[in-house]
Amino acid sequence: MLEPAIPEHLRRERTVPPRVPENYTPNFSCYMARYPESTTDLVMAVFGAQFATRGDNDSTSEALSKLASFLSSGLVDKSIQPRFQETASVVDANGYYNEMLIAYWPSTAAYDYWARGSGFKQWWEGLDPNKEPNGWFIEAFFPSIDRIETILSGNEVAEGAVHLRESFSGPVIEHLYWGSMRDRLPASQTDTLTGDGVDWHALKCVADIPRRVRVPGIRNLAVIRSGQDWADAYPEERELYQSEMQPVLTEGMTFLRDDGYGIGCFNCRFVKIMDPVTGKTDRDRTFGLAYFNELASLERWSKKHPTHLKIFGGFHKYVEKLQGNITLRLYHEVLVLKPEQQLFEYVGCHASTGMLTAVNGHPGLKERY
Repeated sequence: MLEPAIPEHLRRERTVPPRVPENYTPNFSCYMARYPESTTDLVMAVFGAQFATRGDNDSTSEALSKLASFLSSGLVDKSIQPRFQETASVVDANGYYNEMLIAYWPSTAAYDYWARGSGFKQWWEGLDPNKEPNGWFIEAFFPSIDRIETILSGNEVAEGAVHLRESFSGPVIEHLYWGSMRDRLPASQTDTLTGDGVDWHALKCVADIPRRVRVPGIRNLAVIRSGQDWADAYPEERELYQSEMQPVLTEGMTFLRDDGYGIGCFNCRFVKIMDPVTGKTDRDRTFGLAYFNELASLERWSKKHPTHLKIFGGFHKYVEKLQGNITLRLYHEVLVLKPEQQLFEYVGCHASTGMLTAVNGHPGLKERY
């Protein structure tokens, strides 16, 4: 039986109409995380180390090991460790190699307690960009529970923030139509979630000199982490995914990375999950992590841009060819954040790293140079 995406305790009398069509029934099932009713906020934090090149070996870098030591070493009490964490890597548009550790806490208070108790806060504040052999960054998000939504193609394997759940929902009504992402956000019941425009031409490129930069929060910044897991796919489906779905997905992520400024995308990384011991990206899992000036910009790309229409149309064909019996696991989490719910800080990173584009301009604007 289908159920509403928004749980009962977060439902409000709507002042903003939903987008769901009348008498709508999706043609396959998707599920959402159900968090404890006592949950008021969550934390998703991306800790990164940046290098000019990948290096000569496949082992996990010393920098990533340093970050991991604050999260899960024997020196850190288990009670303040994140509930879930994983490692990933990506080569960005500037050709720099970035290793990341993504971690989740059940509340802002838990994150703050960890940052102090683990020694991370003291270490981070003491970093000198002129003395570090690599760049470092934090991109952390503190959404109130009404400003995050998660959706998955199955209800057996958790991803990302879903690891903080109390349970899974049943199949939900609000998915697979334009606007369903917005309809799943509890805040959208009473808020249009409008953001601010971006005047890219008013931003001036700065030199890539070692420095520490904190980027101010953006009103109603939209963050999407959208993942793919084909590790357990049957051979026929694996071949279909790699030959038909993966190429159009890569094309879409590359567009957002290189030219997304035209539709309000500050940054996009198409990331590979990596083995934390070997450093190899052989897990058959990827995710896109993108930052938009507002939810409407993400929606416009999803609904109208050729690169996403290829992804959307390709997925429908993919499901049809497999007659709905897919073992590919898909998920996404979308956050729409107030300025105070964002933390972006960069130490010794190049000028186009992550949300530095919000102050330095986008590398896709060639006329900057």
